[in-house]
Amino acid sequence: MDKIAVIPAYEPDSRMISLLKELRANKYIIIVVNDGSGNKYDNIFESAIEYATVLRHKINMGKGRALKTAFSYIKDNYDKYSVITLDCDGQHKVRDANKLYEYLINNKDDLVIGMRIRSDKTPIRSKIGNSITRSVFNLVTGIDIYDTQTGLRGFTDRLMDFMLNIEGERFEYEINMLLMCARNNIKIKEIEIETIYYDNNSKSHFKTIRDSYKVYRQIFRFSCVSFISFIIDYILFVIFNIISNNLLFSNILSRLVSSFINYNMNKRVVFKNNNKYSFIKYYLLALVILLFNSVLLNIFVDNLLLNKYVSKIIVEIILFILSFIVQKFYVFKRK
Repeated sequence: MDKIAVIPAYEPDSRMISLLKELRANKYIIIVVNDGSGNKYDNIFESAIEYATVLRHKINMGKGRALKTAFSYIKDNYDKYSVITLDCDGQHKVRDANKLYEYLINNKDDLVIGMRIRSDKTPIRSKIGNSITRSVFNLVTGIDIYDTQTGLRGFTDRLMDFMLNIEGERFEYEINMLLMCARNNIKIKEIEIETIYYDNNSKSHFKTIRDSYKVYRQIFRFSCVSFISFIIDYILFVIFNIISNNLLFSNILSRLVSSFINYNMNKRVVFKNNNKYSFIKYYLLALVILLFNSVLLNIFVDNLLLNKYVSKIIVEIILFILSFIVQKFYVFKRK
């Protein structure tokens, strides 16, 4: 089984050449992707040719696309192999890459990733980003991954087609990789590696606002749609309750109207899925949510003696998480 190192590179420095030398000494086949770094960096990539196959993007296309360019090249030129991805800035040690390779020898169907333990030396931006992503990932999948942002990852040829079909062109590709593995019951194994940051990670090309939106956009869109639906539901609930003074009637009628709006917005905007059975699945979920909603609402109002309008808000927050998970993995699940 060949061991292949893949390095997506955008505006690298001499540390990449040092990494290539050590990888070659450890008998890796190396694929470097010049992701539109520009003429200023030609000397670096000319030096890289001595140790690696260098592929080139004419313009910067993003880390996800660079990885998939390398993966396509590997698929076309090799048969049995393990792929280890590393960042070009020297954050990953070859001895840690070897740990991932050794794991894959006996676990060819798994995704293995390097786990950096946070310390006082970890830049604050990295601490906050990884904490948020870890929490969101756990919320969406129910799986606790400590380091969701690590670039040191490994898999074998058995997962190559799967990796090439994952959506994402930039940094969102890496979180999508974890999400799709979780969704398809592919085991994700974490192995502890050395934590290294140079110059407080100032060389990172992660654009906080743009790339964070790409990473979290599905949850962001779902939250916006849910909030709009909640506002509609809540306004109707208040109106119907004023007219009828009947808690159950008001809750059911307002939910019917808001759920129809919520379904169509989630189908077209959030999950972008035209599964013909999604309508039936959605309203089965809506029925279950409505039952929970009504039961919890009555408990809060009748047993806990809370204000009915405050209770409505609390109940909606509780059911928001349940609704997202079921819709993502059941109602609008992709084949």
